[in-house]
Amino acid sequence: MKKFTILMLGLAMVLGACGGNDSGSSESDPIVISGKPWTEQYILPHIVGEYIKANSDYEVEIDEAVGEVSVIHQALVDGDVDMYVEYTGTGLETVLKGTADSDESADEIFQRVKEGYKEEFDLVWLEPLGFENGYTLAITQETNEGLNAETYSDLVPVSNEMVFGGPHPFYERIDGYEAMVETYGYDFKETESLDPNIMYDALNEGEVDVIPAFTTDGRIARFNLVSTEDDKNFFPPYYAAPVVRQDTLDSHPKLADIVNELGGKISEEEMSEMNAKVDLDGEEPEKVAMNFLKEKGLID
Repeated sequence: MKKFTILMLGLAMVLGACGGNDSGSSESDPIVISGKPWTEQYILPHIVGEYIKANSDYEVEIDEAVGEVSVIHQALVDGDVDMYVEYTGTGLETVLKGTADSDESADEIFQRVKEGYKEEFDLVWLEPLGFENGYTLAITQETNEGLNAETYSDLVPVSNEMVFGGPHPFYERIDGYEAMVETYGYDFKETESLDPNIMYDALNEGEVDVIPAFTTDGRIARFNLVSTEDDKNFFPPYYAAPVVRQDTLDSHPKLADIVNELGGKISEEEMSEMNAKVDLDGEEPEKVAMNFLKEKGLID
């Protein structure tokens, strides 16, 4: 019995030394932050990660571009990733399989997504960063001559003369191509599947006539493209906000308050310019993120 007691005490000490807890993580574990495989999502993990490092003793690891929403969401659920920035419209329709009501405000949708993620996945949406990255159907100034398009509906009469180019996932998602065509009554002449990082060049060079551009993409302004308005509110709001595992918050008790300090700190114009610096000026995402934080006085 004495030998058994000593053995059990030794086992308890080993388990204690391992820092075991119910969540399987501890305050000394690195916080793994990731993103999706496109420019904005290369920058944002560095903004969030560098801010955490500057305001805590937490270790942070940046795991760039885990994958599109289905992949990175599962990585978050499985604990391979601790945090990434998601968009409310994507969370609502692609992850929660819901739809936005016509009279539902952007804030109400954010609250619904926040509650749905907590209930279904035990994941927490923190404060929105201050910008929305939605969709606009973009065309060139040349295409717009004589058309003077201001809304999605203005493109309907000439859609049968247009080649539509979009990222492959846009053709597959429920809030994507087929539903948009049905809502507006488009009859595009042809469709092309393009990498999201080259579709702006394809539009600018005349390979396609219209693309579902991201409103924070710096190439819209730099290429002097024409943005049209979603006049039927087909797309839901796309507030950008960090999503984090509850057990990561439990094991890093200061984390939520630190990250929430970034709430409202990034405007659409600022995010657009950061994207342009990477896409068009050839700067590294980490450098762009650090410069932004320093210029805003968020870190020293």
